[in-house]
Amino acid sequence: MGYTFEPKEPHARAYGNNLDISTKNAQKICRVIRGKRLSTAKKILDGLITQKKSIDGKYYTKAAKAILSLLRSAEKNADFRGLDIDSLHVHISASRGVIRYRGRRKADFGRRMKFTNVEVILIEKNKPKKKEKEPEKQQKKTKDKPLEQNEEAKKTTGEKAEAAGEKTTEEQTKKNEKHNLNEPSNKG
Repeated sequence: MGYTFEPKEPHARAYGNNLDISTKNAQKICRVIRGKRLSTAKKILDGLITQKKSIDGKYYTKAAKAILSLLRSAEKNADFRGLDIDSLHVHISASRGVIRYRGRRKADFGRRMKFTNVEVILIEKNKPKKKEKEPEKQQKKTKDKPLEQNEEAKKTTGEKAEAAGEKTTEEQTKKNEKHNLNEPSNKG
């Protein structure tokens, strides 16, 4: 039997096929732990098994043991796949399994046996991390350094240009003087 959906996030799965638990009880437990973190879901199930916590005044120990076993199996699958155990969230659902009847009953009462299919998907959900201020400062420093280097480079090229500019002006004045000497004057 296939899974209900394929999450986009990294995930791990476990499937309990035809478990000998009540479908109604399994669905109640699934509603309580669906969407919660893995650690929280395990605490709830442990509380149900030890009868320290209840759901609507009932403990549902048999169903809680079976679901806890599936959660642990899915957790091992997630660990094997290299997922972060602390950021796993539980997506769980229960549905009725196959219908079987007990044989050798004298009456119809109690002939049908209880079977439940339970699907557990542990989805890794990462919260966006806050931007750290230190890397931004480092980036600004690295941006400032090239600017400083560029300014220094401009200064050195400017100094060279000024030195070259002085030479050019001196050379131009000399040329102008020679030119003026070579030209005959029109005064006359």
